[in-house]
Amino acid sequence: MSDAQTQIPVTVLTGYLGAGKTTLLNRILSESHGKRYAVIVNEFGEIGIDNDLIVESDEEIYEMNNGCVCCTVRGDLIRVVEGLMRRPGRFDAIVVETTGLADPVPVAQTFFMDDDVRSKTRLDAVVALVDAKHLPLRLKDSKEAEDQIAFADVVVLNKTDLVTPDELAKVEATIRAINPAARIHRTTRAGVALAEVLDRGAFDLSRALENDPHFLEAHDHDHDHDHDHHHHPSDIHDVTVQSVSLRGGEMDPKKFFPWIEKITQMEGPNILRLKGIIALKGDDERYVIQGVHMIIEGDHQRAWKVGEKHESRLVFIGRELDAERLKKSFDACQAA
Repeated sequence: MSDAQTQIPVTVLTGYLGAGKTTLLNRILSESHGKRYAVIVNEFGEIGIDNDLIVESDEEIYEMNNGCVCCTVRGDLIRVVEGLMRRPGRFDAIVVETTGLADPVPVAQTFFMDDDVRSKTRLDAVVALVDAKHLPLRLKDSKEAEDQIAFADVVVLNKTDLVTPDELAKVEATIRAINPAARIHRTTRAGVALAEVLDRGAFDLSRALENDPHFLEAHDHDHDHDHDHHHHPSDIHDVTVQSVSLRGGEMDPKKFFPWIEKITQMEGPNILRLKGIIALKGDDERYVIQGVHMIIEGDHQRAWKVGEKHESRLVFIGRELDAERLKKSFDACQAA
C-alpha cells in the first residue's frame, strides 16, 4: 500500500487506573528518545503532566521539552487527530490513551472508519497495561478488564515485583487463556522499551507475521476445543472470553468470503478480534485477514515460499462462540 509510508502509526493504550499508564505516558513525554510522539489523553485520563516539562500551550495541545506533544480530548477524537495533522512538522507516532473503563473498540474503529483519518494514520497496535497484583480482582468484577486483554496485540504485565513467581505464572496463564495471540512483556514501573510498544506493526498482521512467523500458531496445544476450560487456573476467574483456532487446507474463495462475511455479520458483537492467514485455491499469495467486531479487512501479503505448506489458519477471540459450528462451517469452505 503506497500510503503506508506516509501514514502515521497509532498506538491505542488501554489499562486500568493504577496499572501504570501514567508512568508509561510520562516516559514517552519526557525521555530523550529523539522521536516526536503525540499523546492524546481522553478527558478522564489521570495523567498528571509535570508542568516544568511543558514548553508552550495553545488551547489543548501542549508541547513538551523533548518535542513531543500532549493533548486532552473532550469529545471528538477525529477532530483532535485532524488538528494534530495540521501542525507543522511530522509526528513519528500517535498514542491514544483510553480511560480505565473505556472499551478500546470504538477508538480502534475510529481509525478504521473515518476516511480522512484513515488516509493519514494507521492503527499500529492495541497495547493493554495490566497490573500483575490486581488483575485477578479486576477480572472478577469487570468485563472491561477482560475485553482489554482480549483486544490487545501487546500486553504489558506491570508491577511484577509485587507478586510471587507462582502468582505471576498464574496471572500470565489467565492472560494466555483470554488471548493466546498477544505478546506479553513483564515489567516493573512500566519499564518496557518504547520500541516494544510503539510502531510494532502488530495490528498490521502481515508485518506481525514477518516479525514472528509463529504469531498465529501460538499455543495450539492449549486449544483442543473440547477441553478449553480445563486448562486455565479456574480459581482466578472463569474466563468467558475464549479463543477458537481453526486450521485447514486451501479455501475456495467463492465459499470462504461469503462465509466470513456472514459470520462477522451474525456473530459480530461476540467477536472481539479475528486474525488469520488464508491459502486460497489458485492464488499464489498468502491472504491475511483480520477484524474487529463486524469490521473486517483483508489483503494479499506475499507469495507462498517454495515448499511452504499451503494451509489456512484463523483465530477468533470472543464471547459465546460456538467452536464446533465455526469449525464445521470453516471446513466446508475448503476447496475440493
